[in-house]
Amino acid sequence: MTRVENVDVLAIGCGPFNLGLAALASTVDDLDVLVVDSRDEFRWHPGLMFDEARLQVGFLSDLVTLVDPTHPMSFLNYMADTDRMYRFLVRENFYPTRIEYEAYLHWCIGRLDTLRWGTTVTEVTWDDEADAFAVTIVSGGTTTTVIARHVVVGVGTEPFVPQALSSGSPAVVHSSDYLYHQDKAHAADSVTVIGSGQSGAEIVIDLLEANLRGGPSVRWWTRTPWFAPLDFTKMSLEMTTPAYMDYFQSLPEAARDRIRPQHWQFHKGVSSDTLERVHELMYQRQLREKLNPVQLRISTEVDGIDTLADGKLRVRGRHLDTGTQLAHTTDMVIACTGYQPRQTPFLAPIEPQLHRDSRGRLVVGAAHQVETEPALTNRLFVANAEEHAVGVSAPNLDIGAVRNARILNAVMGREVYRLPKDTAFTSFGIDDSDGVVG
Repeated sequence: MTRVENVDVLAIGCGPFNLGLAALASTVDDLDVLVVDSRDEFRWHPGLMFDEARLQVGFLSDLVTLVDPTHPMSFLNYMADTDRMYRFLVRENFYPTRIEYEAYLHWCIGRLDTLRWGTTVTEVTWDDEADAFAVTIVSGGTTTTVIARHVVVGVGTEPFVPQALSSGSPAVVHSSDYLYHQDKAHAADSVTVIGSGQSGAEIVIDLLEANLRGGPSVRWWTRTPWFAPLDFTKMSLEMTTPAYMDYFQSLPEAARDRIRPQHWQFHKGVSSDTLERVHELMYQRQLREKLNPVQLRISTEVDGIDTLADGKLRVRGRHLDTGTQLAHTTDMVIACTGYQPRQTPFLAPIEPQLHRDSRGRLVVGAAHQVETEPALTNRLFVANAEEHAVGVSAPNLDIGAVRNARILNAVMGREVYRLPKDTAFTSFGIDDSDGVVG
């Protein structure tokens, strides 16, 4: 027989955001939370876990600190528990490496008993009689029904490869899997990297270091008009605060869609340190002889990839400034082409009750709740699936704690976590002090 469980909140997917939800909920006595994930264990971007790669946000952007600095699962508490506090202080670099941040997340996982791995959600339905969701989950061949008053969907994103790069060849590798193919890339005669975000630049650095040791020739192509830095200047970063998130969410849909493309440097740029490293490696190449060639090319779009008889790849492209057609042959293509929202077929039974905008996207409110028909009001929430609604902050680690606090406050119907109220110097909207005319 199918076993039945009852919880206040069922969170689907256990990446950093729903893990943060579980962490914040762990200190709320009258709240039962269950977080499920289809994976057998937690891994955080393993295909890009370069030894020296750092987070692009500081340690305060952990799972809890930005709403509760005293929380037992803060990064500082992790440093104290592992006896690294003074070394972290003397290091004077408050941007943890990705390896260290993943270790912190595993430390939190070890302190939570509300996580369940190897568990797949197959269906979310609404039970009028129970006034709750009836969620079917499968774990180890056993089917269970979870009666949940609230559901938080945080299934994250999945690698995206555009049609122009979809050749069917195993020699086309998405950047998320790069380290699994690193040895093959180093042993190749030539490798082409498509895309110029942070991941693309880190992979190019790895290939340039191999090139200096006699490794492959390297081509780096990007559509962007220059190898642009991440816009992490102080006033620009105010665009990632709760203040801007609230302002953006208040705008009409058409205005949000007009503004979003202007924020591309927050996600498609490259950190200044990484760009400096690329330039340094290119400079070092001048002092060496008989190295395989390297090409860095901007304003270039890939039109297609052909698999040749010998297994090599022919990359066809177009120089956007001049319209010139380009082509070259390579052994491997690394597609640094980003991610797309993961599909949620388990929501199909309640789809008629969900509100969508003119482009078919979920309508999301200020507490990250999905707007729905009355029966489901403030019952369904999303994490990192609402950039169209709240703006550039949605995928950022530094908004995770605030979003989770808002969700928990909405679930509990009271302020279990005090939210920051003054988070930016910039005035984003219009108020009475502006002297509006008309």
